[in-house]
Amino acid sequence: MALIAALVLAGSAVAQRARSPEPSRSRRTVVVSVPDRKIAVLEDGNRLASFPIAVGAAVSPSPTGEFEIVNRVSKPTYYHQGLVIPPGKDNPIGTRWVGLSEKGFRIHGTNAPKSIGHAASHGCIRLRNRDMERLFAMLRVGDLVEIRGERDEETAEIFGGEADKVTLAAAQT
Repeated sequence: MALIAALVLAGSAVAQRARSPEPSRSRRTVVVSVPDRKIAVLEDGNRLASFPIAVGAAVSPSPTGEFEIVNRVSKPTYYHQGLVIPPGKDNPIGTRWVGLSEKGFRIHGTNAPKSIGHAASHGCIRLRNRDMERLFAMLRVGDLVEIRGERDEETAEIFGGEADKVTLAAAQT
């Protein structure tokens, strides 16, 4: 969440800081479709997995653009304005947390699974904890994250359905 600017990684079970991607596999790309409210992991153009998500609410939208994964935390502690919530069922950022190069924005689990499929966060991308645990295992520091605010032919191919006709018409002029 954008408001979780003071997340402290010390004391977490696993904290992986920025370094180059592991040499044993190619760099993966995570594509987030804000209008579809879905996230997908791609490797060499092939979709490995996709999951439903919650995105930023209208008052605190998710950023769009290209970002990089800069850190990963298993069993994070939530810190916000004097509030400290240790790992567990009450933790609003769930069981896993992936930091992005856009300061204040992350991909993480949630203690509010009913928010999935809605524009409900403070800008972060939320997944059900079980989905976040699967996603977390697939990602490494250095992987690319593309957050897309509009549907286009590529997002339609990844997530199904048709591209937004208005967006396509504007792109062709």
